[in-house]
Amino acid sequence: EALNPVDQGLYLDATFGGGGYSQAILDAANCTLLAIDRDPEAIERGANLQSKYEQRFHLVEGCFSNMKTLLNKHLGDFKGLNGAVFDLGVCSTQLDQPQRGFSFRLEGPLDMRMSKSGQSAAEVVMHTEENQLANILWKYGEERAARRIAKAICRARNDSDIINTTQLAKIIRDVMPAKKPGQIDPATRSFQALRIFVNRELDELKAGLEAIEQLLRPGGILAIVSFHSLEDRIVKQFLTARS
Repeated sequence: EALNPVDQGLYLDATFGGGGYSQAILDAANCTLLAIDRDPEAIERGANLQSKYEQRFHLVEGCFSNMKTLLNKHLGDFKGLNGAVFDLGVCSTQLDQPQRGFSFRLEGPLDMRMSKSGQSAAEVVMHTEENQLANILWKYGEERAARRIAKAICRARNDSDIINTTQLAKIIRDVMPAKKPGQIDPATRSFQALRIFVNRELDELKAGLEAIEQLLRPGGILAIVSFHSLEDRIVKQFLTARS
């Protein structure tokens, strides 16, 4: 409803994920949709949508911070985007796959890389100095017990490599008060922090907002779904400044 797609318009789904937004936009109007995702598995999932909508849908692999370069050849004669949508954070499909290492609820390798390249969460946990690790947990997870958790991680890694999600979750839970009914799991904020750090999510978001501002046409609509205060703050500050 916020995006309100119109016929012959050009739109961007900057976070393709499972394709739900893209499908809805393409069904809402006879428009052209460009979509981006950094996850190779998401690109594979999008093949069916590409065959279904043929010339109206174009899916590109990469980070949305690079959208100007990624989308350049698809913009053609369009005078900018009529609208764009960002659904920030991790995709539910990624969370549900133990082998991706995003969830503390499922045992799997401590990976968390959306693009399957670069430094993994296990490498961060194993090789980051204690103070810096605490800063990561505090800055990106707003975890008040960051120093206590970082100390416990460093103590544990001296005994054995921390290579899977359940290992890390147990280390965190062991130094935190027992979870009370209705409270989030003690590992939640630390896992969020590592995921954001590994994927440079906040830097990506800032760069993506700057890029989309240049690609939207006058009167274009920007719709953003954010979840935690770190994302939310960046989005609100950007929209406040630009409005």
